[in-house]
Amino acid sequence: MRRLRACLGAAAVVGLAAAGTTALVAGNASGATTALDNRWYAAAPYLMPLDNDPPDPAAIMDATGLKAFQLAFILAPDGGGCSPTWGGTAPVSSDTAVRSAIDTIRAKGGDVSVSIGGYGGTKLGQSCSDAASTAAAYQQVITKYGLHAIDFDLEEPEYENSAAIKNEIGAAKILQQNNPGLYVSVTTAGTADGTGWFGKQMLLEAKSQGFTPNNFSIMPFDGGFNGAASQTGALTNFNSILQSTFGWDQATAYAHEGFSGMNGRSDTGEYFTQADFRTVLDYATSHHMDRFTFWSLNRDRQCTPADNGGRTSGTCSSVTQNSWDFATYSVQFAGVTPPTNTPTPSPTPTPTSCKTAWSPTAVYTSGNEVSYHQHNWKAKWWTQNEVPGAAEWGPWQDEGAC
Repeated sequence: MRRLRACLGAAAVVGLAAAGTTALVAGNASGATTALDNRWYAAAPYLMPLDNDPPDPAAIMDATGLKAFQLAFILAPDGGGCSPTWGGTAPVSSDTAVRSAIDTIRAKGGDVSVSIGGYGGTKLGQSCSDAASTAAAYQQVITKYGLHAIDFDLEEPEYENSAAIKNEIGAAKILQQNNPGLYVSVTTAGTADGTGWFGKQMLLEAKSQGFTPNNFSIMPFDGGFNGAASQTGALTNFNSILQSTFGWDQATAYAHEGFSGMNGRSDTGEYFTQADFRTVLDYATSHHMDRFTFWSLNRDRQCTPADNGGRTSGTCSSVTQNSWDFATYSVQFAGVTPPTNTPTPSPTPTPTSCKTAWSPTAVYTSGNEVSYHQHNWKAKWWTQNEVPGAAEWGPWQDEGAC
């Protein structure tokens, strides 16, 4: 999931630091400010403030009416330890660049939530010794930035580590108790069935600890999804999982359920257009779901060329769009009408024909092409009986959906 998060962008803090020279938010030395309505934290799209060519949040706010941003990601230090960093390299304790961006957002009447975890890097739940020390590390982030909201992004490979998940869930419970009113979301992988085995184990860990966040959100992309119908189907199935796990009725489960999408072309070549976002937004609001967000604002702009040569990017969407088209759906979920603009239609790419189906008994050499699970694949070297896509660094190169 979300392979693009930490790997595609080089550090790029100059624009945000410059934006932060505007008037600072009124508040005390810890950075505390007045909280927004929780609906805004529920609608906050992800923004990498230090990587993947970060856009100016003030410009997005002016263009769309967006008020809340989900800043990503807090990780353990790359060299090990139990202290919070941005992306594994920038210690929170000495940070000024992200703080500058937060000040800019708050000066315009907005606010942020901070996301911890994500796909890459070492998580604090993996490197801290127990839930209490994990919570203490996250509390440093809450205190430094005066946070009113926090997101636990628990996905692979961390959520395959039961001890780490126990630490993360335990930390979330401690933070919830020690910071009254803190909005807490938990984001995990999505599958056609709602979520997979590890996601279900995470839910059971939350149940065993008596922890209930504002919502559990799934990411229905990168798992063979194809448009909005597959996503709303996964959300329906996830609702049933929440009901059976926690003993909730359907309405209560939807009130604790969230959606976290990926705008444009996903990591694995799926496409989610503006029309798909509209369909999922209508589903979320009609079912009174608690959260609607997406990965990411860094990608909410058009590539050059628009389809980016059929590739996925961390800095643009690979579909035809106006800048910040996808952010307007977050604004609508928050209950606000975005400023009027002229939308650009986002045509669904013409499907590519599938090659001959992969065979476990056939021998393939470099350049041979096959199809498997509605994707075309090209062999990078000699291979036999190695399933396409089974290993990230395996012999098959994904050529996209077919």
